[in-house]
Amino acid sequence: MHTRLAVLIAVAGILTMPPAQAAEPVNVVTPSRVMFSIPFWIAERNGYFRDENIAATLEIVPNGREITQRLLSRTAQFSIVGPDDVMIDASKGGPLRIVAGVVRKPPLFLIAKPSIKTFADLRGANIGVLSLTEGSSKLLARMAKAEGLAPADLKITAVGGAPARWTLLKDGKIDAGMQPLPLNLEAEAAGFSNLGWAGTYEPDWQFTTINANGDWARANPKLATGFLRALVRAQAFIWSNPDEAAQIAADALKTPVALTARSLQEASRLGILDPKLDWSEIGLQRIYEGQQADGAIPKDRAFDLGMVTAADYLRGAQSSLATTR
Repeated sequence: MHTRLAVLIAVAGILTMPPAQAAEPVNVVTPSRVMFSIPFWIAERNGYFRDENIAATLEIVPNGREITQRLLSRTAQFSIVGPDDVMIDASKGGPLRIVAGVVRKPPLFLIAKPSIKTFADLRGANIGVLSLTEGSSKLLARMAKAEGLAPADLKITAVGGAPARWTLLKDGKIDAGMQPLPLNLEAEAAGFSNLGWAGTYEPDWQFTTINANGDWARANPKLATGFLRALVRAQAFIWSNPDEAAQIAADALKTPVALTARSLQEASRLGILDPKLDWSEIGLQRIYEGQQADGAIPKDRAFDLGMVTAADYLRGAQSSLATTR
């Protein structure tokens, strides 16, 4: 009798327990599947999102304008992409903000077909870029100018992200394109020419950031901070567990682990990835000034870091991790 009563009490207790809280959905958009999403993949694989009660998804959206619209409409909560459109929106009084940094130096190398050996050989060449307004095209212009080439010497074509550029280059449909790690290593191994690292020509360039709709983040500070905390943990994992990080990146990119391991070593040596997801203020200012030169931002509107960033969520994530160590 006592046993039966105990079972009934236990069952009643289970039935009256509050249901487990459902994980919060968080949708992240990025223009292509490249190395810069590695903190997301690590956080996903290691359960860091689960620790924050977050169900995160990463969606490839090749169109930069659509990425911006996803943030504005709040159908995506975060983007992993260059900060260009976010800064333009913020300078006009819009809600978009940079909430963390990922790639604080140019991660790109100019890869050309085997017959092109020097910048002089690029005259008349068709060079593929993501778009005519974002980072890779700006960096390409700076590299060409430093090497004595005028804009009229090149044909620059918007063809999409790095994987698309690599496919077009292999197929002979473009003559050159900017490629990130590890695609540059893959291209060199296949006999293509590496004309140099963009960071040699412009070392201060915040190439990739994590961005959000500031209005959404203010309404969901716990979720925004938790998402960034998962990514900060993942970014630190790259340095503490480089072999495992390389394997995770290789699985996501479907590339040999030897290439991703070399890529992470190079990214560390060149200072491309930021260990704490901090942004480079001078790197953001360089992009802002370039947008002013293009007329996208009024020239009389001085760069203001606080206008284009929302630092509270990253600082909260970093400080909470520091106190638990």
